[in-house]
Amino acid sequence: MRYFPLGDAAIVVEFDSIIGPASHEMVRLLSTYLDTHPFKGMVEYVPAFTTVTVFYNPLVLRYAEAQAKLEEAVWQAKGIQLEQTARIVEIPVCYGGEYGPDLEDIARHNQLTADEVVHIHSSAEYLVYMIGFAPGFPYLGGMSERIAAPRRPSPRLVIPVGTVGIAGMQTGVYPIGTPGGWQLIGRTPEPLFRPDMKPPTLLRAGDKVRFLPITEKEFESWEGREG
Repeated sequence: MRYFPLGDAAIVVEFDSIIGPASHEMVRLLSTYLDTHPFKGMVEYVPAFTTVTVFYNPLVLRYAEAQAKLEEAVWQAKGIQLEQTARIVEIPVCYGGEYGPDLEDIARHNQLTADEVVHIHSSAEYLVYMIGFAPGFPYLGGMSERIAAPRRPSPRLVIPVGTVGIAGMQTGVYPIGTPGGWQLIGRTPEPLFRPDMKPPTLLRAGDKVRFLPITEKEFESWEGREG
């Protein structure tokens, strides 16, 4: 674990240089503690894979004081009891075809059939490490290396809302229409970004995700129900 400055008004605590369940738990513990015990001068905090960045008012705190406050928060956070049972969220996905134009390419890259890629992808249980990049975008851990694939050589200008992608050893879901270079394997009719609700995202760090394959007909009827 180490502390280092980020500009003149933020400090980063890094719990590990490797992404994993242990560092993720410490990120959650500190985030939970700071939610209820913000220290004087703290502006906000931003959790990530293995770090928590705390922004502070430099007119109230000097860097050394901010680090001392953060060290105390980390110590206190270790005594928190997190909810042991993770929330499991099932997300329906229509794989391949117009919804997943890169599915066949990923299958060829890994010397598999498209059905095998779908089976492997939908058989795993994924941990939501963090939400970032776009509102509600989940960075998921736990994907099999058997279906890993590099990013596309050039990104698409617009990825449709709900598209499920793979990049390297990661998989995720695009919650809004945005440019992106991930390999696209399917799409979900379930909205992940819900600006009119609180919280405005379907998923949060610490959740477990399971993908459920559905047909195109089920996808269309789901859209009809939601609309």
